[in-house]
Amino acid sequence: MARTTGSEGGKTRSAIEAAAKRLIARTGYEAMSMRRLADEVGVQPAAFYRYYSNKQQLLHSLMHGHMERLLGAWRAEDPVEDAPAQRLAAFIRFHIHYHIERREDVHIANMELRSLDAANRATIVALRSDYEGSLRAILDAGVGRGDFAIDDIALAARAIIAMTTGVNVWFRKDDRLSVTEIAEGYVNLGMRLVGAKKINADAAGGRNVPVGPKIRIL
Repeated sequence: MARTTGSEGGKTRSAIEAAAKRLIARTGYEAMSMRRLADEVGVQPAAFYRYYSNKQQLLHSLMHGHMERLLGAWRAEDPVEDAPAQRLAAFIRFHIHYHIERREDVHIANMELRSLDAANRATIVALRSDYEGSLRAILDAGVGRGDFAIDDIALAARAIIAMTTGVNVWFRKDDRLSVTEIAEGYVNLGMRLVGAKKINADAAGGRNVPVGPKIRIL
């Protein structure tokens, strides 16, 4: 394969990371060799070590970058001034849309956490806890206002994240429902899970607005 045009500096690092995502998602971290990665990018194998000291550092960089971007995107979108029900709806919509658009990142983050060494795994787990903590804060605020009826906030938060991340497993572009329709269906499911009223996509300003006909997800 010909050498990648403009392969110095940031361009080469970006090319390495993009190729690594494709290979890890396709074959798994353990099966990805540095020679195969170098061939995919179009550089000599030795060039890899100008950017990463080893394969483990590359995996950690991919997962750390994903979590940092996820946290930053949610913090920018979180409607912090709204009532908890609206914030929860926003979180569910955000989580589904963000993850559907980044399936390789999500696959690696979920399947390859086990491949990190103890120190690297601890940093990723801490970032995941920060993200989950933002959802817990919403649920806690809802319970405090009497808007939600939740026995175990930590368990409810993990259930919501698990069910919304699970969309990535079965969603296909030719699905009978659009991503937006699926997200709204999951908002309704989330509201039931926390004991709140259902709301629709136009709900704002702390108002719960009844929705129309139910959406069947499966």
